[in-house]
Amino acid sequence: MKHPLAAALCAALAVSALPVFAQATGTANAQSTTSAQQPIDNPLFVQSTLDLRYPHFDQIQDAHFAPAFDAGMAAHLREVEAITGNPEAPTFENTIIALEQAGELLSRARGIFGSLNGTDTNDTRKKIDAEYAPKFAAHRDAVMLNPKLFARVDTLRKNVDSLGLDAEGKRLVERYHTMFVRAGANLTEAQKNEMRRINAESAKLGTTFSQNVLAEVNDSAVVVDTLEELDGLSDAQIAAAAAEAKARGHEGKYVITLLNTTGQPVLPQVNNRALRERIHTASVNRGGRGNQYDNTGIIAQTLKLRAERANLMGYPNQAAFILEDSTAGTVQAVNDMLGQLAPAAVANAKLEAAELQAMIDREQAAKGEPSFQLEPWDWAYYSEKVRQDKYSFDDAQIKPYFEMKNVLENGVFFAANKFYGLSFKERTDLPKYHPDTWTYDVFNEDGSQLAIFIFDPYARASKRGGAWMNSYVSQSELDGTLTVTANHQNIPKPQGGQPTLLTWDEVTTMFHEFGHSLHGMFSDVKYPLFSGTSVPRDFVEFPSQVNEMWADWPEILANYAKHYQTGAPMPAELIERVQAAAKFNQGFATTEYLGAAMLDQYLHQLPADQLPSGDQVLATEAAALKAAGLDYAPVPPRYRTTYFNHINGGYAAGYYAYIWSEVLDANTVQWIEQNGGLTRANGDRLRSTLLSRGGSKDAKQLFVDFTGHEPKIEPLLIKRGLAPDPKVATN
Repeated sequence: MKHPLAAALCAALAVSALPVFAQATGTANAQSTTSAQQPIDNPLFVQSTLDLRYPHFDQIQDAHFAPAFDAGMAAHLREVEAITGNPEAPTFENTIIALEQAGELLSRARGIFGSLNGTDTNDTRKKIDAEYAPKFAAHRDAVMLNPKLFARVDTLRKNVDSLGLDAEGKRLVERYHTMFVRAGANLTEAQKNEMRRINAESAKLGTTFSQNVLAEVNDSAVVVDTLEELDGLSDAQIAAAAAEAKARGHEGKYVITLLNTTGQPVLPQVNNRALRERIHTASVNRGGRGNQYDNTGIIAQTLKLRAERANLMGYPNQAAFILEDSTAGTVQAVNDMLGQLAPAAVANAKLEAAELQAMIDREQAAKGEPSFQLEPWDWAYYSEKVRQDKYSFDDAQIKPYFEMKNVLENGVFFAANKFYGLSFKERTDLPKYHPDTWTYDVFNEDGSQLAIFIFDPYARASKRGGAWMNSYVSQSELDGTLTVTANHQNIPKPQGGQPTLLTWDEVTTMFHEFGHSLHGMFSDVKYPLFSGTSVPRDFVEFPSQVNEMWADWPEILANYAKHYQTGAPMPAELIERVQAAAKFNQGFATTEYLGAAMLDQYLHQLPADQLPSGDQVLATEAAALKAAGLDYAPVPPRYRTTYFNHINGGYAAGYYAYIWSEVLDANTVQWIEQNGGLTRANGDRLRSTLLSRGGSKDAKQLFVDFTGHEPKIEPLLIKRGLAPDPKVATN
């Protein structure tokens, strides 16, 4: 099962996480008599009978969730009461192991609901989410702030060296104790009441924020009147825009849908500059338009509550509270790292901008028209032109070689086979939660089953933005479970059975997300709390970033980069140009990322008395970018505050994690390259020393176990094009 306290730990970091602790004691007990009357055919009440406990998606209905939540909360509290009421002295088995095995029903129901609500929401699921979010928060508090329960955990922690435990068992006791303390177990009763209020209000706000973000993505779609304005888009894209317009009641027009990032995927292709500006403006204004989905007031309230919680816990701000329990450890460490990167990133972005401006000037002069200043809506369009000019290729040339399912099976899966010995077999007998998904059995080299993998690639109005991995079932020796995991992307679905041809970014994202799934699949731990990706936020992106290295590894690329119509391999010279362009536009990419990361830190490092009100949020965002030296107009942050879903959730004060993890990634890739590259020996080493250990060992030590040294920042600077590559310099 998904571990209840591991989920609760995420909830301590984020109001939108999926803690199973959902209801205050009194209310849950009051509902326990109701739960006994629930229909016996609710599939959430029992373990799935399908392979590896794969969910019965064909049987689960929205009406099943609330009864399962209510019954699960009541059962979980009874299990906690049994632990605290045990007259025997606390032991590892009667307290820690008992907690590990508590909350099974609620954990299962919450895990499935959270995944389905993210991938395919509807009005009923939105209502359930809004109704239960504060209940989940209150129930979590009922467990984590239970003084009798904490007393037992505290006793075990004080005597951990005398319990006869192995290293993983000792770490389990320590982590439980840390979780309880960070939830507020050491607070006075009055302070605990304040914590309960803060958590309940935060949960409501977090749900509203997320629902507003999705609503704004759909509401801000751009309506285009004429076909001429779409010049530059492919026939398939135009057909999709026409179909979307028809579905929205705009017959004869076209609709460009948005993704939840500042940049939009069509911008490199749209020749009409006015339309590019409309698309960009619609994107960056989301969540701050003063309509029913405006998030500025919600952000202000959320920041206030987080600051109050941090102060209550004895920390100067939310960032200090969050980072203490991270790999980074301190606010200063994060600020130093981001501050070291920002000047070089912006300097590179300005050099890139000069190239783009020169391209604009040349084009306008050739047309006999006055030039214009580079704007954010021009960057993707002209960078594509510059890339084509410098490297003699563009996305239109390479996309025919990246048919989606071929990339998955002959690229992502092939790399996993070569490096780890895994094999995959598609399943068509297991039920689906949406028709646009694929399911695979995953096998070890010896033929034993390792996991089940679900692939959910397409964007849809009911799906949240971005790309992510989740586990429906997590591995643990204690539960006797293996992993059922899923990867999600937001690739536009072509119309009329046309092939799905990917951009290079979509290809690398596929490898990235599968790296998360490998982290979950390879888990080989005793205890659910430590399973798979249950690691610090600034470590969890590390394995997924390492897996990106295989996207352009020659042997892997040659196996999947084949024309979707002819099967012809991508020409060697085109491959060379793709690889040569790897560092192209890295000034932009690093600057837009750092803009979001440093905005996140700025907001969460503000003292409580300096936090913005709702009408000050956007001005504060501008001040944050200026303070960081990232107020460079042509490169806005990847996410603006009003649609920054990461920091509404588990990456609050933690969005820096991607670049922090990339330091570890760059060091690891360098080690692999220097030690033979794509070999089974290297794959086995990475699996055994790091990927299989989950959270059962200190995260930084796992890195050292693999590489044999402390992390260095130089490989990252080289990878990002922020420092010269000595290999190139000597050639």
